[in-house]
Amino acid sequence: MNIRNQWPVLPIVAGLASGLLTGCGTESGDSAGDGSNVVVGMSDDVLATDPASGYDPGSWLLFNNVFQSLLSFPKGATEPQPEAAENCAFTDTQTTVYKCTLKDGLKFSNGDELTSEDVKFSFDRMLKINDPDGPAIMFPMLDKVETPDAKTVVFRLNTADATFPSKIASGAGSIVDHSQYDADGLRKDGKAVGSGPYQLDSFDDGQAVFSVNEHYKGTAKVNNTGVTLKFFDGDQTALKQAIQNGDVDIAYRGLTAGDIADTEKADDGTGVEVVEGSSAEVQHLVFNMDDPVAGKLGVRKAIAHLLDREALIKDVYQGTATPLYSIIPAGIAGHNTAFFDTYGARPSRSKAQAALREDGITGKVNLTLWSTPSRYGPATDQELNAIAAQLNASGLFDANVKSVPFGQYEKDIAAGKYGVYVKGWVPDYPDADNFTAPFFGKGNVLSNNYDNDTITGSLIPRTAALTDRAATDKEYGELQDIVADELPVLPVWQAKQYAVVRDGVYGLEYCLDASTVFRFWELSKDA
Repeated sequence: MNIRNQWPVLPIVAGLASGLLTGCGTESGDSAGDGSNVVVGMSDDVLATDPASGYDPGSWLLFNNVFQSLLSFPKGATEPQPEAAENCAFTDTQTTVYKCTLKDGLKFSNGDELTSEDVKFSFDRMLKINDPDGPAIMFPMLDKVETPDAKTVVFRLNTADATFPSKIASGAGSIVDHSQYDADGLRKDGKAVGSGPYQLDSFDDGQAVFSVNEHYKGTAKVNNTGVTLKFFDGDQTALKQAIQNGDVDIAYRGLTAGDIADTEKADDGTGVEVVEGSSAEVQHLVFNMDDPVAGKLGVRKAIAHLLDREALIKDVYQGTATPLYSIIPAGIAGHNTAFFDTYGARPSRSKAQAALREDGITGKVNLTLWSTPSRYGPATDQELNAIAAQLNASGLFDANVKSVPFGQYEKDIAAGKYGVYVKGWVPDYPDADNFTAPFFGKGNVLSNNYDNDTITGSLIPRTAALTDRAATDKEYGELQDIVADELPVLPVWQAKQYAVVRDGVYGLEYCLDASTVFRFWELSKDA
């Protein structure tokens, strides 16, 4: 997902930490569907209720529960399965024609029938509006959408894209009612009409209230009568107090690493526990390849040899993250450990010095690391200062950190003013394509002036065309090795997801996986 606002939540774990699941967050047949309303507190904002605009975690949380997509990601899965569609498949060997047949009897929450006309309208509208804060950027390959009949949708692509099913299974594939949305402009009233498991009853700066959509027909089994989502607008202290006081049942996203660690260490009887899940969120240092300092390979290699990820995880994130040694995170098919293999896990001053000398650099390297205070987590500035201290401790660098508000940060990056800066990434869909094409493909989102003809001309097109995603391992391995050698980015950490829940709340473990889909319908609580 384009670089989105995301608190650190970082390796992908194979399963949930069983020791954290006792009493809270685990499935309970006795309490599921008991008619309780669940209250969830979140530090992120919901920036949009219109799927043609929102491209942030909070908005996609709303989309995934209010709107249906043709496909969806079942709990714990990375392969999309039919949702509003009865079936979908590529009908050609070039993976450029994708056909879906809708289920019978689909309706929106207002009772309107959902047909292929609504699907076509939703995609045509998103692409026509092309909102800069929306997901249209994900669909440069979509040439046109055809509707042979009321139940059939045909997507014609201008280039092969085997990951197209995953793209339309994400929040970007949300289907809206064509009679309720303007084809030429965004909805401004804060309302939403979808065909998902929930309907949006109200939305304001303080909270969003959801009730069960009685017209829903899909794969989700709803275990509550509704969800209230309370917004804490970045106030981690208030969110922590709310979960401790029982004002919310679940604190999802926004608690600091210290809050998580304190809760885990707390004695039994506090009424709250931590649930840990997997995540594919990553964070990188990005190097501007045209910068007079960071543009030198010797400088980038020296930084790679000096970065102590383990110390960052211990001292800054208190164990709530894991070191990342690849551009494709663990748990995603195609992952390797190219950066570990090339630079190792232990800092090496001698190797860093050798890299600098190979590039003709003998004096201290003056370097500024650019940060933004909260966009990529509340500890970002602290993390960058710790990295600068690691570089300076080697005696090879004179590094400092400057932090600027996100709006200015993005403008300066686009203008090429920074040599080294931090970027976080939350995937739109759990496939290696989403960690490579946006970063290293043509017109990449990092604005770091990096281009490699082998990656753009061969590896990305070849991987995009393979419907057997397991068959892409060789190409993705080669791509990761190239990036490790040329160092346009330096992976730092991968997220774990954490949520804090009160006793008697169940199903949370089904909401925290690499798909990033927070499934309201899995939640239940004792009456």
